[in-house]
Amino acid sequence: MASTSLGASILVSHFSSVPEFQVSGMRLVFGYKGFGRRTSRRGFRVRCESKIQEKELRRCSPFLERLSFPGEAALSSNEWKAVPDIWRSSVEKYGDRVAVVDPYHDPPSTFTYRQLEQAILDFVEGLRVVGVKADEKIALFADNSCRWLVADQGIMATGAVNVVRGSRSSVEELLQIYCHSESVALVVDNPEFFNRIAESFSYKAAPKFVILLWGEKSSLVTAGRHTPVYSYNEIKQFGQERRAKFARSNDVGKYEYEFIHPDDTATIMYTSGTTGNPKGVMLTHQNLLHQIRNLSDFVPAEAGERFLSMLPSWHAYERACEYFIFTCGVEQKYTSIRFLKDDLKRYQPHYLISVPLVYETLYSGIQKQILTSSPVRKFLALTLIKVSLGYTEMKRIYEGLCLTKNQKPPLYIVSLVDWLWTRVVAFVLWPLHMLAEKLVHKKIRSSIGITKAGVSGGGSLPMHVDKFFEAIGVNVQNGYGLTETSPVVSARRLRCNVLGSVGHPIKDTEFKIVDHETGTVLPPGSKGIVKVRGPPVMKGYYKNPLATKQVIDDDGWFNTGDMGWITPQHSTGRSRSCGGVIVLEGRAKDTIVLSTGENVEPLEIEEAAMRSNLIQQIVVFGQDQRRLGAIIIPNKEAAEGAAKQKISPIDPEVNELSKETITSMVYEELRKWTSQCSFQVGPVLIVDEPFTIDNGLMTPTMKIRRDKVVDQYKDEIERLYK
Repeated sequence: MASTSLGASILVSHFSSVPEFQVSGMRLVFGYKGFGRRTSRRGFRVRCESKIQEKELRRCSPFLERLSFPGEAALSSNEWKAVPDIWRSSVEKYGDRVAVVDPYHDPPSTFTYRQLEQAILDFVEGLRVVGVKADEKIALFADNSCRWLVADQGIMATGAVNVVRGSRSSVEELLQIYCHSESVALVVDNPEFFNRIAESFSYKAAPKFVILLWGEKSSLVTAGRHTPVYSYNEIKQFGQERRAKFARSNDVGKYEYEFIHPDDTATIMYTSGTTGNPKGVMLTHQNLLHQIRNLSDFVPAEAGERFLSMLPSWHAYERACEYFIFTCGVEQKYTSIRFLKDDLKRYQPHYLISVPLVYETLYSGIQKQILTSSPVRKFLALTLIKVSLGYTEMKRIYEGLCLTKNQKPPLYIVSLVDWLWTRVVAFVLWPLHMLAEKLVHKKIRSSIGITKAGVSGGGSLPMHVDKFFEAIGVNVQNGYGLTETSPVVSARRLRCNVLGSVGHPIKDTEFKIVDHETGTVLPPGSKGIVKVRGPPVMKGYYKNPLATKQVIDDDGWFNTGDMGWITPQHSTGRSRSCGGVIVLEGRAKDTIVLSTGENVEPLEIEEAAMRSNLIQQIVVFGQDQRRLGAIIIPNKEAAEGAAKQKISPIDPEVNELSKETITSMVYEELRKWTSQCSFQVGPVLIVDEPFTIDNGLMTPTMKIRRDKVVDQYKDEIERLYK
């Protein structure tokens, strides 16, 4: 509905009366389903009464479509009822600022906040024109772009539920999600993607219509297709025409507008599926609004700052962060893995929101550049970085930002001596650290391009990567959450950036650690299953009450399935400033139980092994075996370089190293880097094909599907143990 269609005086009365006002020949009645107080979950309804047309019920986002009380003051975040309501607030504050830049689609697009809001309003009305109804499920299968955002918010604002997934998922997975969610229509990325899924969907799904976000309809396959297809621009055009008609008409028709309730389901997001089949997570508007209102505690974004978006917009982590930053007036630029390195240098973002793998890749790229430089430059850079690592270690100690499981704080005199000693060492190292800052770190930061902070989530950030970025002066804030928790439940703050942790809980969210077997609540410093409770916790799994009951108990505690502990509160010592932060130590389901009865957390070994330049990817296995094994994807380029230096120049007639040589080198590296781990790896399987999203061995958020990797190589693994 056009924002210009409502605007008149209002008479407010109480109890049996309801507020009403006249607009160009029609009477709009705002009312509660009750007498003077909110007695139903829906609350407000707006009726547009006309004597000649039948009533039509519409669900809407009240503030986005300007259906709230006229003449009210500027909208505050506490008044938002649905996620699309945020756009009114953002337009009021940042109307002509640039909101999004999307340079790699055809055509390239740039939207101000005002233009983006109008595009969403056009899309909302266009969806109604083609028949979208409240509570219907609309599948949105596309990757991050400005049009994804418009479609996402448009679907939500109609009161429908969007079911999201990326275009790189398999046809079988997409079909399963579409059918399980009971979706009635399909919004797709481009013609190439639609052509890939068209045959399967036409026979097994039969959507009412398809909307094409990018590309031309002429590129679509037509054989056997009877489903109407609309382009993005056609949907917008439908909406523009309907809104223009409403603005001109003396009678917009007889509608009853029912406001979206915060507890209504906003989206169904299917889990990444690292183990088992994906489950449909129902997130409400309230779940997502809690993220939007409180993420500023961790990321103090300011109007005009630049964010770089490269993760799938449909993933809970990226999605919640995008909604949040658009309430801060920032400028977001869409990029991809292909363009990330160049865009970091060109765009110089204040923040990068990404997953650990991206920071590991940046770290590896820097190490490679240093190791391939001249001997003098290499020696100087490595030496100065080591000095900075030592300096930041001392600084962390005297600032009280070191993790400990000890429940008793150290004696005051011991803490004082420790504090004085680390201050002295830091003072001695400071001049060399400043030299490193001038000669090395400044250049590295310039090449990385992140000017304020990198935010990492969606997986474990290796400690050596964490320490490296701290040493060179790049803030990396690690966070924690799951799709089922909307997703963020904790994160590190810049003022309390405790390495090795995932920070303090988000506002109004509780944590507790329980014993894996008995369920007994454990004291701080004790490792167990992490449980959370609060506004971020999902509504439940769609059509799966049994699975919901298995993870959410009667008191509202959600079982994350992660192992971790909470740091004790100390008034003295090395951990005096980090009491209450959350520390994770792997998934409970990932724990490997050897035939000896010993429990092994593979993540510790994998993170240690990944410090080697020769190891590109690794999965540790060994369930019910006497010893551990590992599947390793070697970095062949690094192996060849190491072979030239360590062994002898490679025979020019030999194109590549033999598999035996690579296995030997990798195994040596593995033993070197994991020597301090509690368990050592025995047999090693070297494979050539990397774990990727396309071959199904990584999730869309770039986490390795451990069970699928082990299953794919089960025959080779069996032979290793014979």
